[in-house]
Amino acid sequence: MATLLYRLGRASLRHRRLVAVVWLVVLVGLGIAAATLRGPTASNFTMPGTESQRAIDLLAERFPAASGATGTIAVKAPADGQLATPEGQALVKQVTQEAATLPGVVGAVDPYQSQAISPNGRYALIQVQFAGRADDVTDAQRDAYEKVGAQAEAQGWQIAPGGEVLGGEPEVGSTEALGVLVAAIVLVITFGSLVAAGMTMLNALIGVGVGMAGLFALSGTIELTSTAPILALMLGLAVGIDYSLFITSRHRQHLIEGLSPEEAVGRAVGTAGSAVVFAGATVVIALAGLAVVDIPFLTVMGLAAAGTVTVAVLVAITLAPALLGFAGHRVLPRRLRRAGSTAGTAPANGMAPAEEPTGSGAAEDRSGFGFRWAHLVTRLRVPVILVALLGLGLLAVPAPDMRLALPDASTAAAGSPARVNNDLVREGFGPGFTGRLAVVVTSDSPQATAAAAPQVAKLVQATDGVLAVAPPQTDPTGRTALLGVIPRSGPTDEATEELVHDIRRQVAGVDGADVLLTGATAIGIDVSEKLSDALPVYLLLVVGLSILLLMLVFRSILVPVKAALGFLLTVAATFGITVAVFQEGTLAGLVGLDTPGPLVSFLPILLIGILFGLAMDYEVFLVSRMREDYVHGDTARQATINGMGHGARVVTAAALIMISVFGGFVFLDDPVIKSMGFALAAGVAIDAFVVRMTIVPAVMSLLNTAAWWIPRWLDKILPNVDVEGEGLRAHLADKEPAKV
Repeated sequence: MATLLYRLGRASLRHRRLVAVVWLVVLVGLGIAAATLRGPTASNFTMPGTESQRAIDLLAERFPAASGATGTIAVKAPADGQLATPEGQALVKQVTQEAATLPGVVGAVDPYQSQAISPNGRYALIQVQFAGRADDVTDAQRDAYEKVGAQAEAQGWQIAPGGEVLGGEPEVGSTEALGVLVAAIVLVITFGSLVAAGMTMLNALIGVGVGMAGLFALSGTIELTSTAPILALMLGLAVGIDYSLFITSRHRQHLIEGLSPEEAVGRAVGTAGSAVVFAGATVVIALAGLAVVDIPFLTVMGLAAAGTVTVAVLVAITLAPALLGFAGHRVLPRRLRRAGSTAGTAPANGMAPAEEPTGSGAAEDRSGFGFRWAHLVTRLRVPVILVALLGLGLLAVPAPDMRLALPDASTAAAGSPARVNNDLVREGFGPGFTGRLAVVVTSDSPQATAAAAPQVAKLVQATDGVLAVAPPQTDPTGRTALLGVIPRSGPTDEATEELVHDIRRQVAGVDGADVLLTGATAIGIDVSEKLSDALPVYLLLVVGLSILLLMLVFRSILVPVKAALGFLLTVAATFGITVAVFQEGTLAGLVGLDTPGPLVSFLPILLIGILFGLAMDYEVFLVSRMREDYVHGDTARQATINGMGHGARVVTAAALIMISVFGGFVFLDDPVIKSMGFALAAGVAIDAFVVRMTIVPAVMSLLNTAAWWIPRWLDKILPNVDVEGEGLRAHLADKEPAKV
């Protein structure tokens, strides 16, 4: 693979104008396609096969009007008892009539008829039924809905529209640009060259532009959840910058050694590019592997993110060499350019010197932080391992208490319309009114349904935790009845989760009809439980995959096992700190979180897939150099020090860039995106600085030569992927040095 990429890198530089034009045409073409073919994103989470989803599908067939999006307008009078006065009744009826005539609305229920009036006569709830699903509601319809009751508010009343209809696509603004700015500063400091930093950033932005444009172009035919593009943008930016960073760093190193730009970029793509391809492949495999969970919205999210990562890899190994060709020696700091020209790094015959040996005998500066840190860690390896394990263990303590749920308005940003509505409903009626349940009773005959519905209502009303059960409504055929259920607890409370299971057990014995429990709360519980059940299976799949892939790369047994165990430490610590902040509220103010609550259901499984790929990225970059030096004659300890010394600066920069990009999403108001950005940033920090740059060299030093042991029979049957470029070195040894 290294030899093939070497040739690709040189060809991309030689034909740099063609490569640049091709990528520009692809970007513009996909941009036009995205603008013309883009479809709406979905905010609903479907879960085929669950009881709640079967009920939703049945309602869409039997109660088409009731299957549309719903809204709840909370009304608060200036004082107690005002809703009972003629003036108050007239005002509420006026708001109800206004809501009923909104575009896209099929009807609004008068709270006096539905008895949705609080005991103190100060609060009322107006139920609004839209014709289409929440995803079908246009921005104009949503804006009109949010402005309902303006005249009543002018008289001192509080009108707060809410409900699922307010769910919209999260917006990415200037806060994410801040993360990109920090990443750019890190690049400038790392390279000491504005040209190198700007070229690396441009390469990544083109890649993420192509990936996102392609994703939106497909959104007209593939239903994307509102979080899928955000996740794709996160990963596309982060890995795009990192992959270009790896290749540019190796290219600069070869230029300093005196190689021509074409030879330097060929070797950079052949070596660092091999690590990029492998790292990108692991991320893509892990994200695409989400399909095994068999949850449609999660599969789409994984494939969308995998697509942007694939584009980032292709851009890194083709466009980056082309841009490096345009930049020439300007990717080096001026002092190195001057030093190269005065010192005569190239021989007089115009030929570049052969590549220096990579062993400990090579002439190089070993006074940098990476080498000093490696010496310290390997000398104090046992205390370092114990302290690191203790610290990660403490971070992981809250992880077993993790609770999962789909987000509801109670954790929305303070002051947002959804949060204001939720707070008013809770204030006037209790938390159960914000998470109503629906019981669907269906049979083959109207008589059977009519007989079963009262029995079901009685059983549900008798269930502990139920506040009220609405009278059944039947469809035109009489074969299906719908009962509204109001629990005493909120949608994401543990008590509500227990209530859902209790109701299902209570009605399981009803004869003559099928009884299904649904509603947004029940759907959230079903989604969370299915994801929780899939989490161990997916984790086992990812860990097994990491061991297999690293065994191919490093021809070792203990190195892959060590890497997998380090990944598990990263996951446990990341789960723990995320639970502590977002669920338990520890230091929540630092991330701008208003209200702690359960983690979004798909966060853990998504985090495992993404962190797996990123962890393998740093593992390969550091350990491949260790193996490279070991097989060329260095001792195991010296090879470990060399790998850290050469890789620490680049891995540090790459990790800081990832943390900056992911951290930029923490400042968004949407709590789901906020938690994703925080968890990914924390996970990268833990994995890069604690696991890969501290525990890994300490353990490698402790294992010594045993780290590289592999049975002969296994070594023979494993294919040679040549990530570290041994085959490329043999290929170059047969060639004359390239001209400068």
